[in-house]
Amino acid sequence: MAKLQEQEETGACSTVCHHGSNIKGEDLQAFSLRRKQIVEEPPVAEVKTKWPALFTEQQIKAEFTRITSADLRGSFFSGQGQHLPRLLQLYRASSFPELKKVLSMLEEDNSNQTKEDVILRGLPYFLREDPSKFLRTAEPTDMEDSMTRGMNVGIVVVKQGEDLLDISVVLEEQIILHGIKDYSHAVVMLMELLYALNIDYPKELQYTFEVIQKVLMNIGSENCSARVHGLRNRLFRKTV
Repeated sequence: MAKLQEQEETGACSTVCHHGSNIKGEDLQAFSLRRKQIVEEPPVAEVKTKWPALFTEQQIKAEFTRITSADLRGSFFSGQGQHLPRLLQLYRASSFPELKKVLSMLEEDNSNQTKEDVILRGLPYFLREDPSKFLRTAEPTDMEDSMTRGMNVGIVVVKQGEDLLDISVVLEEQIILHGIKDYSHAVVMLMELLYALNIDYPKELQYTFEVIQKVLMNIGSENCSARVHGLRNRLFRKTV
């Protein structure tokens, strides 16, 4: 799966020229400089050192809007709500044991938030991908480097027993954002970061991220891989 921001391959100048009406004066200059440097794909740690204010939930969301003039979160949660009942139906009809384990989360908490988390956690298994390098569960006593070791793009969930304490987004073995309230918001913020920092989707989850982008967010949906196109067709059927 290519980067979400395929249109940016022509360079930062075209992005600024196209969306510059949202940014004025010194802000436009800073944005243009940042985009030109980020398109060259420097390490995330270097970007964070140069522009630390960018790495907050509010600014990441704003940066995505500056680049695209799109409402990622609105599109994502709308698509998630639209497809949630059908995805749960497909998961329950599946024989994959990993999906059964994910669905068991609903036995203790059948809230809508848990259902939203379940369809995202179950998506890699349903698409026959391995999320072990992407999603990691840790304990509060674990050292940060052990939580993130070997994780280039991912999410860490910190739990004490059955109690959720924290959810963090990881890039290049570093916790970039933490204190996220639920898994769905962690996925949204990760998508915004990948876009803002010009980072590829993880290869081992190429179809999972393609579904998030092209099915849930409805961005680039006219060009789907055969596997994702097949899932789209099943989502709109009345039978499993």
